[in-house]
Amino acid sequence: MDPGCFVRRNTAIAFPPLVPEIRLHLATEITPIWQASEETLAQGAVPPPFWAFAWAGGQALARYLLDRPQTVAGRKVLDFGSGSGLVAIAAAMAGARSVVAAEIDHFAAAAIAANAALNGVEVEVTVAEMLAAAAPSCQIVTAGDVCYEREMAQRVIPWLRVLAGAGTMVLLGDPGRAYLPQSGLRELAHYRVPTSRELEDDDTREAVVFEVLAG
Repeated sequence: MDPGCFVRRNTAIAFPPLVPEIRLHLATEITPIWQASEETLAQGAVPPPFWAFAWAGGQALARYLLDRPQTVAGRKVLDFGSGSGLVAIAAAMAGARSVVAAEIDHFAAAAIAANAALNGVEVEVTVAEMLAAAAPSCQIVTAGDVCYEREMAQRVIPWLRVLAGAGTMVLLGDPGRAYLPQSGLRELAHYRVPTSRELEDDDTREAVVFEVLAG
């Protein structure tokens, strides 16, 4: 199955509510991917389509970058676990010198490429496993919604702390996921993000943008 074709066929162009400046290929109530169960997706060898939704932490992080373009202007940015590419696109729109979106899911990679083109920005996409690679050559690392699963958080957070210790600015967007660290974070901004009960347990989530401190 061609990932780009799958993205186009199973999404509609929509605006994340907190970041209406950006258009994305997203799942909605009228698109097939919304109606498909995880079992159906698994039978078709398609990973869970996390990339098809604008999650609260990513929306908060994208909003932060658009409102404070000086954070990334002229700098090299890596967006880790990029999903739809929302944060990467926001960084590019805010004037980043270069933006790399890292996402191991090939369907997500196709979505990022499509979404970057949709918004007229340049984003390099990589499917490399960043946690096993050498430290990325960038000045800022962004990561949204990476603390939803214990194993993921236990791998990602120490890596982000190492990067922070090496002088990289690390920004984390999170709406209070279960495995968000309780220390070593500095709050920069918080947002009330409209969401959907199909995705979350409420119509809105309080999402916070943190700076990750060195471990």
